[in-house]
Amino acid sequence: MTMIIDAWMQHPNGDWLKNPIFDSLRRWQPGAWSETSQPIEATLAEMDKAGVGRGMLCAWWGPSGPMISNDEVAHHCRAYPQRFIGVASVDLYRPLEGVRELRRRVKQDGFKGLRVLPWVWGLPPDDRRYYPLFAECCELDIPFCTQVGHAGPLRESEPGRPIPYLDRVALDFPELRILAGHIGVPWLGEMLSLAMKYTNVFIDTSAYKVTRYPKDLIDYMNRSSRHQVLFGSNHPFWPASECLAGFDKLGLSEKAVTLFLSDNAKKVFKLS
Repeated sequence: MTMIIDAWMQHPNGDWLKNPIFDSLRRWQPGAWSETSQPIEATLAEMDKAGVGRGMLCAWWGPSGPMISNDEVAHHCRAYPQRFIGVASVDLYRPLEGVRELRRRVKQDGFKGLRVLPWVWGLPPDDRRYYPLFAECCELDIPFCTQVGHAGPLRESEPGRPIPYLDRVALDFPELRILAGHIGVPWLGEMLSLAMKYTNVFIDTSAYKVTRYPKDLIDYMNRSSRHQVLFGSNHPFWPASECLAGFDKLGLSEKAVTLFLSDNAKKVFKLS
């Protein structure tokens, strides 16, 4: 059986859970949110329930500072090295400090990616402040992970539009692996066109249940381009077991299933 790799998840702390920017998400899933942080074993239990073997556990950083710190993520990865792999976040307003922090996390703690969320900062990824970080990602041979499509939290959605923003980044940094989470709706067509245009642009399905996958995405996953779509849950917003319910009904080929659930993540994050 394929060992599932979750390309986008986080283990929340209490302050992160109570942040008012997530009020819109709480309306979508009433009763599904805890107001207090849970032990890491609760996240592991959710992974086990869905058959997720490894999770790309991400930090969060915003204009006011760390929301889920790199130290927290590193702690969980050290405690469960066979289950969690760290994805760093840094201060976009201080790119040089961000480069040093990213380098330290990769070399010291074994992190395998950088995640910056444009809606958190109100800055699309072609902003000049990202560019030193992109260059460092290329030097470290790690992907830049981001969000595309509308912003579910209470922030503007425009920074998550794939074209022109990610298009410019992919042109300026042809060596950079770009992983765009949350599919890209309402600009799915733009996101798919970028994945077809660039071999180093990937999509993950985080924040979407199988039952909500657009038909164009499913068709794309069954074609030769299936090498560029990864499974992600966005735990705890959407636990992996809920995201994967009904997966067998997608009708994907056996090869497409293996690539989607595991092998594409290994390629993007350079996992053994």
